[in-house]
Amino acid sequence: MTAISTDRPEPAEQAPRHLRPVEEHLWVAQGAASSFFGRSFPTRMVVVRFNHDQLWVHSPIQLTPGLESELKNLGEVCYLIAPNHRHHLHLDQWQQAYPTARSFGTQEVIDKRWDLPFAHAIDKTGSYPWSEEIVHLLFRGSRRMTEAVFFHSPSATLILTDLVGNLSPRARGGWQRMLARAAGVVYPSGRMPLNWRLSVMFRKAEARSQVRRMKDWHPRRIIMAHGDIVTTGAVTFLERSFRCLEARSPDR
Repeated sequence: MTAISTDRPEPAEQAPRHLRPVEEHLWVAQGAASSFFGRSFPTRMVVVRFNHDQLWVHSPIQLTPGLESELKNLGEVCYLIAPNHRHHLHLDQWQQAYPTARSFGTQEVIDKRWDLPFAHAIDKTGSYPWSEEIVHLLFRGSRRMTEAVFFHSPSATLILTDLVGNLSPRARGGWQRMLARAAGVVYPSGRMPLNWRLSVMFRKAEARSQVRRMKDWHPRRIIMAHGDIVTTGAVTFLERSFRCLEARSPDR
């Protein structure tokens, strides 16, 4: 089996303090910890630049003066993405800081955050300003949550939020590590969290079709909101992460 590793690019000269380059026109930034499986875990934001200076921000984290300064050096924040109804907490702060940026979210996010303006819902077949470089699907099948999944074509990077966890065991301790392992979200065997696996039990065929689409994109890298970035064997990682969806396979 192809090895799965984490993404730790060599630091470049004068590298941004908050934004970490992953590939040309693609950056990540670590946010403050959030509660996940009984313990606080950091979250991750993704920034993509296209059309020379337009910035697409996925799952915005808390905006600090330092982060704002680095973004200014990269380009203009044009699009704010809330990929599911759990990743919206800092959206209002970003909307105030970037009043001309357009916000997009799943319909669940829009219904939940009725107090915030959205340009449009991310739907199944819609075309968006970034569609030439970033394609998407809506992962359905779970009554708990719909997640917008994105694929950045130039870098062959799949961008997930909560659909798969791949938490590092190094920073986990005691019962929290045991709980995360039981839920199946610990590196290098990260997969769909237990609550999602249970929630798609009766709609596996629909979920399988969406996993096939992800694999058909042939990703080389997987970035998720919680856990180590996958830089090799991405398709193999997806197959293992969603093995529970196989028609006659036990969920293990």
